[in-house]
Amino acid sequence: MAISTLGIYQAIAADSTLNSAAQTAPGAPGKASFWSYSGKTGIGTSYEQYRDGQYASAAATGEVSKVWFSLAKGAVTETMFGLIHEAQLREMQLVIQGPGFVDLETEDTQSETQYLALDDQGRPTSLAYRIINRDKEGLYEIEKHVFTDPDANTLMMRVIFRSKDPQIQPYIYIDPAMGNSGGGDSAFVENQALYAQEKETTLVVKASSPLENPTAGFVGVSDGLSELRETGKLEKLYRTTGSEAGNVAMLARIPRTGDTTTIDLAVGFGSNRQAADQAADKTLERGYDKVLAHYNGDGDAIGWQDYLASLSGLAEMQAQTADAGKLLNVSAMVLKAQEDKSNAGALIASLSNPWGETVPAEKGTTGYKAVWPRDFYQCAMALLALGDRQTPKVAFEYLKKVQVTQDTPPLQADSSAYIHEQKQGEQVETNTPGTTGWFLQKTHVDGEIEWVGVQLDQTAMPIMLGWKLWQAGILDDAQVKQWYQDMLKPAAEFLVKGGQVNIGWNKWKVVPPQTQQERWEEQSGYSPSTTAAIITGLVAASELAGHAGDAEAAQRFLSAAKGYSDKVEANMVTQNGGLGDGRYYLRITHNDNPNDGQPLTDNNSRPGLPENQILDAGFLELVRYGVRPANDPNIVGSLDELDSQELPENLKVKYSFTYPGVEGEFPGWRRYGNDGYGESEVSAINFPATEAPVPNSGLRGRVWPIFTGERGHYELALAKARLAEGNKALSAEQLAQLKNTYVKAMELFANEGLMLSEQIWDGVGNNSRHNYVKGKGTDSATPLAWSHAEYIKLVRSLTDQALWDDYPIVPQKLQQH
Repeated sequence: MAISTLGIYQAIAADSTLNSAAQTAPGAPGKASFWSYSGKTGIGTSYEQYRDGQYASAAATGEVSKVWFSLAKGAVTETMFGLIHEAQLREMQLVIQGPGFVDLETEDTQSETQYLALDDQGRPTSLAYRIINRDKEGLYEIEKHVFTDPDANTLMMRVIFRSKDPQIQPYIYIDPAMGNSGGGDSAFVENQALYAQEKETTLVVKASSPLENPTAGFVGVSDGLSELRETGKLEKLYRTTGSEAGNVAMLARIPRTGDTTTIDLAVGFGSNRQAADQAADKTLERGYDKVLAHYNGDGDAIGWQDYLASLSGLAEMQAQTADAGKLLNVSAMVLKAQEDKSNAGALIASLSNPWGETVPAEKGTTGYKAVWPRDFYQCAMALLALGDRQTPKVAFEYLKKVQVTQDTPPLQADSSAYIHEQKQGEQVETNTPGTTGWFLQKTHVDGEIEWVGVQLDQTAMPIMLGWKLWQAGILDDAQVKQWYQDMLKPAAEFLVKGGQVNIGWNKWKVVPPQTQQERWEEQSGYSPSTTAAIITGLVAASELAGHAGDAEAAQRFLSAAKGYSDKVEANMVTQNGGLGDGRYYLRITHNDNPNDGQPLTDNNSRPGLPENQILDAGFLELVRYGVRPANDPNIVGSLDELDSQELPENLKVKYSFTYPGVEGEFPGWRRYGNDGYGESEVSAINFPATEAPVPNSGLRGRVWPIFTGERGHYELALAKARLAEGNKALSAEQLAQLKNTYVKAMELFANEGLMLSEQIWDGVGNNSRHNYVKGKGTDSATPLAWSHAEYIKLVRSLTDQALWDDYPIVPQKLQQH
């Protein structure tokens, strides 16, 4: 619907309704702001190509659009502009007013999420969505098409409203979160357009037909929605929220054109008002058809279909899915979409804030829209598995930005990193970072430090990724030598020597392989999963050192790896545990004695229990990377305890799920026994955001989809190990069994938008607040990049009939040394 907007806005500038509106809305600062529901059914952004490893308008895709959006409960939720974590819009939805009722899409309709572009097998080929929201009483239906403009900083939404009752009126309601916070905003209306600002950053909503009765106000007081709900009418119109900032919103009526009304909305973003206006105008002038075709990649345009076509492994991998490749296509696009476009290669953990509806939005937060090198590694390896040879290389090069060097800036007392993790009574100092070479726990995509714990797997994994890229020919010999000197050797030195860390609150002395934090960022000690990565990273570093002519370092790295490997069982396998036969891998051992029953640290409102009571599947990473064979007696023997159904509910790890109309049971695992990172099984409150995490509040971590993928990898390795003993190959029946158990389980875990969550509901405890469906996602981070990455890697492993994350040099070098 290519409509010139200039004449429209000029013609309505003197609209009598606007002229009669009051000037300034009362009620500052409005109600407290919270982020939106985190169970996203879709995310999107335009596909852009690199030029010389960066995003630039000189690339074949042209102008770079830096807008990302998410969908939940049938509405557009957090929409980012600028950096990928910089939310500017909290929520945009329709309000429906009719005789005796005022409905919100998110509360009063039955919602369905579909994809606008599908191939002949029904596989999504673009992150463009069709949302259909139906009134529960059948009075109206709303259809929305949502995507971004690849050539402008604009979110586009076509609204198709259907109702036979002329008394029913649709409104568009905009709840901004300018500058990545719900407070501190101002809003105004002008020429039928709706504006929100914080400082100079501006959001504008314009339409292909003039919006009616636009108004701006403070949420819960003068935002238009409040009046509609109270009186059923909209008579108090305000031009501006004035000079006092707060939690603002805008409302405007969508003009009806009979039983079916179609209107296109463009939400333009800019660093100032002029830029936002230009973005929205450009999108409306190009029109729905051209913008969507470019976004999808139809014809000569370059879009998401071209990205999928570039993935050399995708077609072959689709045969090893149980859904004809639907989730595989979406997973590929989801991982690529969660990359910042100002900092190429910066892959984030999730485009969401976990349990967002109870997370205050008054101050900025990244949530999971940030870089963790561990999640980052999973994503890069999954993209490599798909046949993407560009993104993993750019991502690897990005990692230098988040490595601790002597140039890493000290943390000041007002920094978010210090405030988040400050220990009571400690004083921050201006200092040097102490021992260098390790990779920061969590950062913004531009490298700004957020959390500063030392996690040794996050230092090993960049080395592992570099070795994989070298083996794949993506890094040539000269490049990998340079990266060895500049980034990987310092990391390996840290894994050997450790040292005194001195950054912000963190004054920890690291003595590898004892880690300050394991992969769940909660406990210190000897972790099987962390140690598996350390050993693998050091063996890889030894190979790289040898290639670079650094023979002395090559020997030291390998000797350290061998030394750590020799002590794995002594440090991490208990011989007198209180579960099963008493012999099994622990989640973590605080010291080097797994038999002393030392209590773990209290965490997530759960009291620390003796370490020999806490199980997790982290020891399977020893098999994945090649540190231990799949049929190792300690590995196999620990599965009985891990999978036991006789454990007390709090310590139980494995759960099974069934689905209506689907044959069989499907396995899932919690992170570990006594996990408290989730909703309360007593009161159903979210993981604490507004409530204090008081002891014994019943918080419970749920099942995570990634462990079904990890177990699928292990079962593939075990089947191959057993067959190798008889010199046999994996049969088609065995392969099908693995696919129909582990791959299919992960596909069933996905929601209707094919988003995989961080956690799924395990059916334990109070569900009154959320009414979750057992075996489907909770309001944790959705989509979680790691979940999608693990699914992709599992499919690739079954396709190859070999573990994708395997490092064959590890057993080879450990046995030779």
